[in-house]
Amino acid sequence: MSTLERARCRLQAHPLALDATLAAGALVCMVAGSFVQAHQERDVSWVLRAPDPFSLLLIALGAMTLVFRRSAPMAVLAVTGGLALVESVTGDPRAPVAMCAVIALFTVAATTDRPTTWRVGLLTMTVLTGASMLAGPLPWYAQENLAILAWTGIGATAGDAVRSRRAVVQAIRDRADRAERTREEEARRRVAEERLRIARDLHDVVAHHIALVNVQAGVAAHVMDKRPDQAKEALAHVREASRSALNELRATVGLLRQSGDPEAPTEPAPGLDRLDELAGTFRSAGLQVEVARADQDTALPAAVDLAAYRVIQEALTNVQKHAGSAAKAEVSVVRVGPHIEVTVLDDGRPAQDAVPQAGGGHGLLGMRERVTALRGTLTTGPRYGGGFRVHAILPVKTRTVAAGERGEPV
Repeated sequence: MSTLERARCRLQAHPLALDATLAAGALVCMVAGSFVQAHQERDVSWVLRAPDPFSLLLIALGAMTLVFRRSAPMAVLAVTGGLALVESVTGDPRAPVAMCAVIALFTVAATTDRPTTWRVGLLTMTVLTGASMLAGPLPWYAQENLAILAWTGIGATAGDAVRSRRAVVQAIRDRADRAERTREEEARRRVAEERLRIARDLHDVVAHHIALVNVQAGVAAHVMDKRPDQAKEALAHVREASRSALNELRATVGLLRQSGDPEAPTEPAPGLDRLDELAGTFRSAGLQVEVARADQDTALPAAVDLAAYRVIQEALTNVQKHAGSAAKAEVSVVRVGPHIEVTVLDDGRPAQDAVPQAGGGHGLLGMRERVTALRGTLTTGPRYGGGFRVHAILPVKTRTVAAGERGEPV
């Protein structure tokens, strides 16, 4: 952001300061204009003149009034219009006091509606131009009188254009906000409908088949001793009903999966007990990995153990992808009070022949979501002097485990 843009943002944040700056600029322009007069004999030229002290006083009062143009636009227009009217009747030579009235008229047009702009603009143009032509010291056809008509018209038109543009921009923003809210409400509605449909399906499956299993199991228990053949038949019905319930439950839950989702794993979830094996796979790929552990063989909950393993795995994968095989990574696992801290550092020195991989993934976001779900914290960022740092703090005991140890319901 440039210096000019920063200054503009500061002024917009303080409207009174902006109005004071505008008033000071108008004051400078009017005072400078009061010392110059157009002189025309054979061609147009500019000559210096001595302004009337009373005109300078009117200029100063008009500029001071412009400071309050945003808070009271109509009152400011009335005051500046009155000052311009006095100047147009008494000023000889003429001073540009009407510039204050033009700025005030612009403000009124930019902050009110179009009918009000038309009424106020026509009234201001008529009064100032008519007074200058009829009661002023100059002839009615003088260019200064026509200039008042032109500048008041420009001020009203420009203010109306600014107001219209603001209205259009605000309408576009409101329409975008409504569209965003509509999309979010539609998405929530569809999710609620889908949840309700799945709940109905699960209720139907469980209620029907479990009721059937309950009845057949009661029959089998009743005739087990006297009629074993009928008990076997009832147990066969129980087996068939349970198989059908499992198939329907699998089909219902399968609707929640994407078409390309992998099948559910059958092996145990990995944890820090497989950290050396994980580091070995990266060493075999050429990455230098050093592992240091000071966690005193702490027994971690399954979710925490898996999260720590996944953070290290994703961090080392990022080192392999972005820093190259010539980089060196350091992994540390430390027990600090009620937390386990996992840190992965790399020196960020890619190999000479390493090809940087374009694009980015969701690795850091996935790590952050996984750690936050366990009420932990994750910090990532570049290291001083080069490299990257991933630091995760995970609770040794999750809320569920702690509640279970106290005998509380979980």
